[in-house]
Amino acid sequence: MPEPGVGVKLTPRHYAYLKISEGCNHRCTFCIIPSMRGDLVSRPVDEVLIEAEKLVRGGVKELLVISQDTSAYGVDLRYAERDWRGSPRRTQMTALCEALSELGAWVRLHYVYPYPHVDEVIELMADGRILPYLDIPLQHASPRILKLMKRPGAVDRTLQRVQAWRAACPDLTLRSTFIVGFPGETEAEFGELLDFIEAAQLDRVGCFAYSPVEGARANDLPDPVPEAVKHERLERFMAVQARISAARLRAKIGREIEVLVDEIDGDVAIARSAADAPEIDGIVQVADGAGLRPGQFARVRVTGASEHDLDAVRI
Repeated sequence: MPEPGVGVKLTPRHYAYLKISEGCNHRCTFCIIPSMRGDLVSRPVDEVLIEAEKLVRGGVKELLVISQDTSAYGVDLRYAERDWRGSPRRTQMTALCEALSELGAWVRLHYVYPYPHVDEVIELMADGRILPYLDIPLQHASPRILKLMKRPGAVDRTLQRVQAWRAACPDLTLRSTFIVGFPGETEAEFGELLDFIEAAQLDRVGCFAYSPVEGARANDLPDPVPEAVKHERLERFMAVQARISAARLRAKIGREIEVLVDEIDGDVAIARSAADAPEIDGIVQVADGAGLRPGQFARVRVTGASEHDLDAVRI
């Protein structure tokens, strides 16, 4: 039975999603979340932290912080202070991460817009207090397409920020998602996107061919991209990213890393490192992992790599 205040978990016992807000203040033209769920509504920080405590007490080893816009957490509450463990805590992303780091679990951040104050959580990552992992939804790299999407369009600034984050936290894993074939996207603008991913060298990337969503304003934009062109661009994008991902993973061969075991398959433990969110990223296959169990941490040495996954042995 779950602890009071914690709903029925649909994930394995050792990790859990921690939702910190609902809704979104952005008005991206390809998205209908604001019309469905309204503007951003943040949960008070003490409420989030009490849930997190109960999850960790119940055996959770990894907390995955989620929302529609994690960086904006608390702006609607004017970053109000609430008491937790006898001291005031602000309803704000960095303050939340500082508090979560006290629980002794892995803390992984998803859907973080690259606002300037994200630099503060990079410091926490560099200090080993939360996982050095950022999921940042960039969507494109052409300033004109980003403007049509109603997304932040300062691509050069984003690239500079990525480089600064990596300088401050060399082990940082960066994940992002992109859309190709957005209405009006030219071959040159798609080329700008390819140039960006080459320059940014992101670790984990998802990409989707644009598909109209009922009620989204992007449906009314002119110059739709033909389906065949969308899918050809998607294949080209993923081929470039596969090469980048494979090279970045090969660079880990020989390194010692910590992993969290998800399951046992015969003599092999299927695990994840700090660089791997469940279900969307890669895995670490530990060849001699029969003595391990789900939810257990282990130190391993990386022995091989593919485009998405690592092979390892126990130390």
